[in-house]
Amino acid sequence: MKSKIYLFIILVSSIHHFNAQEKSIAEKLVQEQVEGYNARNIEAFVKPYAEDVELYMFPDKLISKGKEAMRKDYSEMFKKLPELHCEIKNRIVNGNFIIDQESISGMRKGEKVVASAIYEIKDGKISKVYFIP
Repeated sequence: MKSKIYLFIILVSSIHHFNAQEKSIAEKLVQEQVEGYNARNIEAFVKPYAEDVELYMFPDKLISKGKEAMRKDYSEMFKKLPELHCEIKNRIVNGNFIIDQESISGMRKGEKVVASAIYEIKDGKISKVYFIP
């Protein structure tokens, strides 16, 4: 009986450890793109995204599809807004989903924009982003 209990404890610990690793991978990818965004380094910014990434205005309005479209759009924004900076105010990690509440400066002179984004991670890349207005 004791061996069954120990086996169960080991199994549960292994599952918890696996989930913690998955969360850290998802969170690492999202943090990587935040750092690229803040450096206005387009290649660092798009690196964690899937080639076929989809960006949505929540809940389901597709606004962009593909890493190349992101590269073009964000490159232009980085050039136009040299003071652009994103600060993460709150982050929720839930499996392969990351929800960030962000405070963005440099978009409007003297103002910070509060934004929220939901990132979906699939196959080790950010596959979808939902922006919440």
